[in-house]
Amino acid sequence: MRYRFVGFVALVTLMLAQARAFAERPNLVVILADDLGYGDCGCYGARHGLTGHLDRLARSGMRFTDSHSPSAVCTPTRYGLLTGRYAWRTRLKQGTLIGDSPALIEEGRLTLASLLQKQGYSTAAIGKWHLGLGIAAKTDFAQPLRPGPLSVGFNSFFGIPASLDMVPYVYVENERVLALPTAQSEKSPKSNYFDGVFWREGAAAPGFRHVDVLPALTKRATEFINGQSADRPFFLYFALTSPHTPWVPTEEFRGRSALGEYGDFLAQTDAAVGRVLEALEARNLADRTLVVFTSDNGAIPLPAQFAESGHRPNGAWRGQKADIWEAGHRVPYLVRWPGHTPAGSTCSETICHTDLLATVSAIIGAKLPDDAGEDSFSILPLLTGQTRVHPVRTEIVHHSGDGAFALREGKWKAIFHLGSGGFSQPKREPPTADGPTGQLYDLEADPGETHNLWLDQPAIVTRLSARLDVLKREGRSRPREGL
Repeated sequence: MRYRFVGFVALVTLMLAQARAFAERPNLVVILADDLGYGDCGCYGARHGLTGHLDRLARSGMRFTDSHSPSAVCTPTRYGLLTGRYAWRTRLKQGTLIGDSPALIEEGRLTLASLLQKQGYSTAAIGKWHLGLGIAAKTDFAQPLRPGPLSVGFNSFFGIPASLDMVPYVYVENERVLALPTAQSEKSPKSNYFDGVFWREGAAAPGFRHVDVLPALTKRATEFINGQSADRPFFLYFALTSPHTPWVPTEEFRGRSALGEYGDFLAQTDAAVGRVLEALEARNLADRTLVVFTSDNGAIPLPAQFAESGHRPNGAWRGQKADIWEAGHRVPYLVRWPGHTPAGSTCSETICHTDLLATVSAIIGAKLPDDAGEDSFSILPLLTGQTRVHPVRTEIVHHSGDGAFALREGKWKAIFHLGSGGFSQPKREPPTADGPTGQLYDLEADPGETHNLWLDQPAIVTRLSARLDVLKREGRSRPREGL
């Protein structure tokens, strides 16, 4: 009996130690908006009054002004956020996956979810996946959808396969669709992607309605939070479907703005974030939760679309979604971490979504292997307001929807082609006989990227070009351990 008692005491001691360790590790909620621009939020200068919840999040935490998605389009950014690695290092050299594409994340690759799952976290992905499902060249939605979210570290998944304008229109729960796409989608109100109220017509589950998706995802996200145990940390990856096309606000939000369906859908996006934050507060979890809000790339609309209201979805930055110019990839980034991140603070250091893996690894004290997070740098010192002599990262590789590259180093940004490399025209521009073959901008003096210094600064062009070649060849930008 004595040995049984000793064993019982040892077990209780271990459980208490584990509980203390969990209590010291924050819950993590990452909310990724879809196509939300730098200038869409009040805390980044918008004056439409539609983002009250995000503005309050900024006031209670840290706002980054030089944050970048690793790509100017959806899929590669999601890959980079979860793996800490640039997606152009994979088979996806440009563009995005489609609704029935095979899985992009490689078997065995460490992700944010698998890192936390191994540390005892409850992990859930809710929302837009857009990283492929299954292994066949074309996903068979009648079969178990693996590999998928559950194969890369998530305990559960509820959402849609890709963007809300991409067939098939089905809900996926874990590794199965809730209903097969045996019907046809409703007719799209518009015929042009850039009109906003648009989706590709095709296969859909019976009864699927685009307008219902964001409310369904928000409900699941709050239910996940409400179902969590107080003695186990959790990670929620909430990938919104908005304000990406189609702009389909519910009746509750129609007419909220002077920006038409776009503004109304933006207001609903903000409300979805608000409901997640309210769920944390209702469970008394807000003080124990690190919340990160950002967007996967810039907004689609150009300023001319909202000229009368003066709204600039991408702020003062040049271009739009998919472009190699700043509007394509400079995005909002808000962090709230009570007791650690100074409230109402602003950080102007250059960061990238790929940095989340190394940052979380540092927070929970888990060593990041050399073969993981190859482009991930810990921004933990920035989150805690530490004064630093050297920046967290000295460079970022930017990538456009059309596969164009740029390298940012300090104030310099070198773009190795002419044109936007994305949606803005001209997409690709042939050089003239005596003209530049690329673009070089001093972002401190010229944040609008209007003065091309390619011919004026040949030494900088040569250096940055050589550096990009090294980063491509070596397969990583994060230094190996001990170097």
